[in-house]
Amino acid sequence: MSTPSTPGTDLPSAPAAPAANSAAPSVPQAGKAAGAGGGGRFGALGPVGLVLGGCVSVQFGGALAVTLMPRAGALGVVSLRLLVAAIVLLVVCRPRLRGHSRADWGTVVAFGVAMAAMNGLFYQSVARIPLGPAVTLEVLGPLALSVLASRRAVNALWAALALAGVFLLGGGGFGDLDPAGAAFAVGAGAMWAAYIVFSARTGRRFPQADGLALAMTVGAVLFLPLGIAESGTKLADPTTFALGAAVAMLSSVLPYTLELLALRRLPAPTFAILMSLEPALAATAGFLVLNQSLSPAEGVAIALVIAASMGAVRTQVGRGRGKRAVPEA
Repeated sequence: MSTPSTPGTDLPSAPAAPAANSAAPSVPQAGKAAGAGGGGRFGALGPVGLVLGGCVSVQFGGALAVTLMPRAGALGVVSLRLLVAAIVLLVVCRPRLRGHSRADWGTVVAFGVAMAAMNGLFYQSVARIPLGPAVTLEVLGPLALSVLASRRAVNALWAALALAGVFLLGGGGFGDLDPAGAAFAVGAGAMWAAYIVFSARTGRRFPQADGLALAMTVGAVLFLPLGIAESGTKLADPTTFALGAAVAMLSSVLPYTLELLALRRLPAPTFAILMSLEPALAATAGFLVLNQSLSPAEGVAIALVIAASMGAVRTQVGRGRGKRAVPEA
């Protein structure tokens, strides 16, 4: 759930980030907002660590959300997640409301809509099918984006390897899954790709995590009526609300903040392929939280996905070093 696109293009294929990551910054403000000196100190490993930390957090938050659904329903869980996350981010970030253009607000609203739709569709999916297959289908969205956004043939190779792992993790097919659940997961993947694009654009237009806080508020406002309609007063139960708050922190506040910062310094193809780790992490979370065991085939699938992600990172790090080796004019 990479990076801002090069001015004049719509595909997020070139980073607007510190030079240590890969290309020279095309949007200086975004680089400063991401943290001065951070990219130079850690190179590509800094944003990669942010992405991986967000992946671990969101999958264990998803597993916790599955246990909460019998109490609050899928729409109720999404509503609690977005509401609590929006409140926390508004308090912490205190985003400035004035001084933004109409295009800025349009971007943040689109980001919020994509975020709400991604969460809503995914939770409808895991209410019908197991967590592992749901994430496996969902990750096809970022994988497709990685191929479409990439300008290098090698990134298509890593995407193909990750895709093979994704399908192997799903047992080689999804014929036994509930059709509606599978369709919701694919739809969530499409919204995940949209999330990547609009998160990057929001990161360009708003400092720090201000845009994230505003987008989360948009998503919460849109989804709260749906959650109330499904769950009603159940959402006000102290235990339910506390569990929902924990889901919000694990699945929204922490991972979205980490990913928003990473998106300013990590190229879109690399970020999207790193998202291929989600099925592996979902399987791990399912095993530890939901008592879902892993088969040997699933272990091989995890290895394929990790290999693809490592290959993508190595490719990007090598590209960054090559560019830094060229003396500036």
